[in-house]
Amino acid sequence: MVNAVSTTRTLAVALLWMLAVLAVAPSASARNYVVPGSEAAGLGACVEPTELMRRQHMEFIKHQRDRTVHSGIRTSKYSLAGCVECHIGHDVRGQAVPINRADQFCGACHAYAAVDLNCFDCHAAVPRGPMAGPMAEAARRAVGEAHHGQGAGQP
Repeated sequence: MVNAVSTTRTLAVALLWMLAVLAVAPSASARNYVVPGSEAAGLGACVEPTELMRRQHMEFIKHQRDRTVHSGIRTSKYSLAGCVECHIGHDVRGQAVPINRADQFCGACHAYAAVDLNCFDCHAAVPRGPMAGPMAEAARRAVGEAHHGQGAGQP
């Protein structure tokens, strides 16, 4: 009887320990959602340290939105368009794949976290226009400044 209680207690402790490890340690798929072949895959860091971006990216995007909508200040550091441009994946033909698709950067992470991803109800899920990349961003900024006066870019 004592032996059975001891074995049961040991199994219970082992099970609790395993559950705690699983709860604290992210799965392999949760650790890295950078899509192979994206611009982000070739970079050492995002606009902020990875752990900070994972926890606060929505705050950065929200504050960027407020500065843009309420004050007319457009910067590219936390722009949703910049996120899309850097983290977008491409299919075998080289066409941009919507970033909110389940196997892409935003879609995969939001599915893992069980968070509704509604940004792309209004915003483009792929880079706009025929150009993509840092040179395209500079060109868009120059065209926007000429057209809108200053600091324009895409939402």
